[in-house]
Amino acid sequence: MSLNYRTSGVDIKKGDLASQIAFGFAKRTFKNREGRVGQPFQLEMGFSGLLDMGPFFLAFNSDGIGSKTKVAIDTGIHHTLGYDLVAMVSDDCVCVGAEPVAMVDTLDMEKVDPPIVEKLMEGLEKAADAAGVVVAGGEIAELRDQINGYHWSAALIGVVNSEKVIDGRKITQGDSLVGLLTNNFRSNGFTLVRKVLEGSLGPWWHKDKYDEKTSWGEKILEPSQIFSPFILNVIGRNQAPAKVEIHGISHITGGGLKHNLERILPEGRSLNVHNLPPVPEVMARVKEMGKISKQEAYQVWNMGIAMVLFTPEPEKLIKEAEQAGIQAQVIGDVD
Repeated sequence: MSLNYRTSGVDIKKGDLASQIAFGFAKRTFKNREGRVGQPFQLEMGFSGLLDMGPFFLAFNSDGIGSKTKVAIDTGIHHTLGYDLVAMVSDDCVCVGAEPVAMVDTLDMEKVDPPIVEKLMEGLEKAADAAGVVVAGGEIAELRDQINGYHWSAALIGVVNSEKVIDGRKITQGDSLVGLLTNNFRSNGFTLVRKVLEGSLGPWWHKDKYDEKTSWGEKILEPSQIFSPFILNVIGRNQAPAKVEIHGISHITGGGLKHNLERILPEGRSLNVHNLPPVPEVMARVKEMGKISKQEAYQVWNMGIAMVLFTPEPEKLIKEAEQAGIQAQVIGDVD
């Protein structure tokens, strides 16, 4: 039987509707800062909220790492999750041209376990170092009757000069879509990943061998790569000039490739995606095990494309990526 995200327990359409409802109520609060410092700069479908502080904007966003935590709990491997948490918020932040500055995290646990907390925070420290962000605070709560295991989320603040905001409005016909490639799921669609692997390999799937050196649990828990430092180097931090002209940036997380590209696409423009990279081996194997359709896979997982940059200078961008040790390729263009 073919599996999909909805039958595994997650309804994307309901999630999108809930997000629309939440944003509708959020917009009603924008009047609270109208004409005052901190007035929102409205981005209907952006990856971070922006507040106008005069000569610069503050960027805000929040995210979590979802049910990837359940794999960590089952395997006892907790130290990689910090990279997933930082990647989710810092790579959202840079989508508007902002430099991630500081974050706070919230760790809700069924039962507070100091050794697990230590492993999580060790990983968070290393990931924050990689992203160049400060962990300015956090909260640990014990919720014994509400949570099974733990849930980890974070909120991040960034800063961008007002003239350097990237909001997708400059995206135009002929722009290339350059994908920054990844070889793993990062931190999205794990409800379906776990459903497929448990159905195919049994409840102890995480102990099964993925290859001669690695278990399935170890493979699935490979940490997310953090792309924000590279992108900041390309677009120019603060007053630094851009190395490559970038018109838009999409983070390919929940909702997959098409949804996250269309979030910033100006009205009247359309996408021509014609050069997808090979699907990473681990994704291809999970897709085959679960008999997941191509459409479903590209709607739930990143399928090897972590971020997409809209640019009229694809060759320059790809050269910069190669110099940084990042795989990149043109995956399409804008009509």
